[in-house]
Amino acid sequence: MTTTAPLPILWRDEHLVAVHKPPGWLVHRTGLDADESRVVLQALRDQIGQRVYPVHRLDKGTSGVLLMALSAEVAGRLGGAWHEGTVRKVYVAMVRGWAPEATTVDHPLVPDESPEGTPAQPARTHIRRLARLSLPIPVDRYDTTRVSLVQAEPETGRRHQIRRHLKYLSHPLIGDATHGKGAHNRWWAERLGVQRLWLHAAELALSHPVTGLPMRFESPWHPDHPDAEVLNPDWAALIGREAWQWRA
Repeated sequence: MTTTAPLPILWRDEHLVAVHKPPGWLVHRTGLDADESRVVLQALRDQIGQRVYPVHRLDKGTSGVLLMALSAEVAGRLGGAWHEGTVRKVYVAMVRGWAPEATTVDHPLVPDESPEGTPAQPARTHIRRLARLSLPIPVDRYDTTRVSLVQAEPETGRRHQIRRHLKYLSHPLIGDATHGKGAHNRWWAERLGVQRLWLHAAELALSHPVTGLPMRFESPWHPDHPDAEVLNPDWAALIGREAWQWRA
């Protein structure tokens, strides 16, 4: 039988629990990935000894903050907050090329696997470049390899929104097998010794569903933070080993 370490708990009270989801974990079971045994919903239930209710999702390859309710009533309130757009979500991503310093992608998206003729839904994502990197190594048709670290804040919550909006900008995520480029994904996987989607849910901010107090949950990724190497060793190693040019 395969055993895994407990999920890191970032916050817990009688109403909700926030955890760090490692990359490669499913939020809940799905027939599309029936062989995957690492499932947050079941693991967290067993870990804390009570039922948990998902209120949002992260893709299997995405790491970071995941919030669960501890009752159906609180799950409903949190679902309302997501629907109303009052939850601030901050992601960090490594993308191909030198992304613009700041831009907003306002590009409607048709839901994945929708029938032909399905109308596109409004979708907005704010993008800000944090750092950029150039290496004198040709991977594709260029003499150098360029990547950027960006912060992405989606206003809406369409499926794969960040991944699709970054592709729309022509700066796809490194490690994105669907929207990225295989040669770059393979090269970075070999260089870093890890094959993953370089997308991380770094922060969630919202009002507590019961008390109304402002809450902010963080899964630190930069090695300057004392918990980064424990929670996010992949990101800490990526930032620590390369000569990134950070924005002032």
